[in-house]
Amino acid sequence: MLEARNLTKIYDGKRVVDDVSVQVKKGTITSFIGPNGAGKSTLIGMISRLIKKDEGDVFFDGKNINNFKSNELAKKISILKQSNDINIRLTIRELVSFGRFPYSQNRLTKEDWMHVDDAIDYMALRDIQGKFLDQLSGGQRQRAYIAMVLAQNTDYIILDEPLNNLDMKHSVQIMKTLRSLVDDLGKTIMIVVHDINFASCYSDEIVALKDGELVKKGHCHDIINRDTLREIYDMEIDIEEVNCNRICVYFT
Repeated sequence: MLEARNLTKIYDGKRVVDDVSVQVKKGTITSFIGPNGAGKSTLIGMISRLIKKDEGDVFFDGKNINNFKSNELAKKISILKQSNDINIRLTIRELVSFGRFPYSQNRLTKEDWMHVDDAIDYMALRDIQGKFLDQLSGGQRQRAYIAMVLAQNTDYIILDEPLNNLDMKHSVQIMKTLRSLVDDLGKTIMIVVHDINFASCYSDEIVALKDGELVKKGHCHDIINRDTLREIYDMEIDIEEVNCNRICVYFT
């Protein structure tokens, strides 16, 4: 289990994350939702140690994150940030192979290439794996970065707005892939997502933030209701039941 206790981050005197505590169970998808500026990306940045926390602690399976060596932590948790800029010309296959660096230190073994191939196939990139990143659409490039994270083969995966630049088909494909990684392989996934319907349909639990504070955490049905969504987003959102999923109607 992952446990974040009383995490706080202060920028220029403002608490962008203020005393937030969450627990993430193993073998689940937990979605982090909330309006822009809610502190979602900062929170997961502190959880993954990409961002230095000002207060609080993070524990992976009972061990404080501060006690992990960098290479050890990279075998435990992988993260895809919002923006990923690589200044060298790479093919998809070369990029995905970077996910094996914590294990191979750039000397990939047969086992490493097996993980690379599996990740490429998971993201349906086999037919274009030889293309360079600058030849790809935004959606193809995003899928390639997600494949790199999958190749890292960690127990915990954090994805910060991975559906950016993706059309509906590929957004659904990625969410189904994440669901299968949890259900079939026992991965634990934390995802920042703006489309609350994806959070509703694919998550086990949802963490809702607003103005740097935790509004509510719980099962999807505890969050996807008119009262809670009004508190989070300051707007009225109708809820419809479709195939046992709660769908938010917020564009009327």
